[in-house]
Amino acid sequence: MGGDHGLSVTVPAALHFLKQVPDVRLLLVGQRESIEHALAKSGTVDAARIEVRNASEVVAMDDSPATALRSKRDSSMRVAIELVRNAEADA
Repeated sequence: MGGDHGLSVTVPAALHFLKQVPDVRLLLVGQRESIEHALAKSGTVDAARIEVRNASEVVAMDDSPATALRSKRDSSMRVAIELVRNAEADA
């Protein structure tokens, strides 16, 4: 899980989405320990509706998408794509 501001933005956004859409489950992909820490720090978490999949490698801001997909096989980008490909995730 990334973005310009990382987990400080993406985790609260994911939790807000869960509140807005009661019949959805989320699959969060990234460094498990960091995501779980951010979830715990945020307070109330419906653990039954959130699954965290670990991805040990980080895609740097200056990595090209091709580099990220070809050489960082355990990045959140690659793991998420594989989850969708294997029908374990929808988007």
